[in-house]
Amino acid sequence: MTGLDLPPGVLVFERGWLSSNNILLVDSESSCMVDSGYGTHAEQTADLVEAALKGRPLDLLLNTHLHSDHCGGNASLQAIYPKLQTSIPPGHADFVSAWDTVALSYAPTGQFCPRFGFTQLLRPGVDIRLADRAWQVHAAPGHDPHSVIFFEPQSRTLISADALWENGFGVVFPELEGSHAFDEVAATLDLIERLNPHIVIPGHGPVFSYRAEILASARQRLNAFVSNPARHAHHAAKVLLKFKLLEQQQMRLVELLHWARGTSYFQQVREAFFASIEFDDWLEQLADELVRAAVARREADLILNA
Repeated sequence: MTGLDLPPGVLVFERGWLSSNNILLVDSESSCMVDSGYGTHAEQTADLVEAALKGRPLDLLLNTHLHSDHCGGNASLQAIYPKLQTSIPPGHADFVSAWDTVALSYAPTGQFCPRFGFTQLLRPGVDIRLADRAWQVHAAPGHDPHSVIFFEPQSRTLISADALWENGFGVVFPELEGSHAFDEVAATLDLIERLNPHIVIPGHGPVFSYRAEILASARQRLNAFVSNPARHAHHAAKVLLKFKLLEQQQMRLVELLHWARGTSYFQQVREAFFASIEFDDWLEQLADELVRAAVARREADLILNA
């Protein structure tokens, strides 16, 4: 929920950092939800939708991109609403059809996502009518090469997914895989500047009023990553560890190390940026940094979410 003046028929469920925010758009003819959260929160997501729709079916589900925290509730909603139409960006459609968990990043990141299907593609450059308004679909690569954002020009409302948060943007995963995507992040920030939104509904965190200094701060953060890619990789590794703690709430350090050793993203990042550090020493360093930042706690050999 938010105190800002969203367009009529637009309802935001602000979730924690494990699940993406859910945006429900309803008019007299149909209902739509943008992004479905993480798989372990699927029951809560379904309860939120059911309570808001008050007996009406959910007609359409849109995914801004296919990271597990944005589409992990898809399968549950598809089971509850058999006529649900699901639209995904086209870039990963073949991988969804084949359910290639490596290409979709779920296996390499050690994350959970129940298998789902789709009925249509969400193509950039078109308008889609939601809550009695025409929303523009824009490509927003960077954080994910196939991500999209939605903009409603009358109210100047932007659904920004992980392209822009009030305090930054999502990890630039293609950079960890050896692709050069920082320029794409910059281009997406330029696009948002041109759209000049009034209200931004981010993928994580509260809805906020757009201000020029928010974009300036995001660009400053991006420039820091461009000048020092290892800083970005270090941040990304901590994000993946924190995500696992959010999912499990607590793990013994030896269990966390075992999980990370079996999660190829960690091996890939270490070999590319931190090969001089022993794997277990590096992971302990990351865990200690989460504790010092007060986003985790340590009790003897137990690492707890905070």
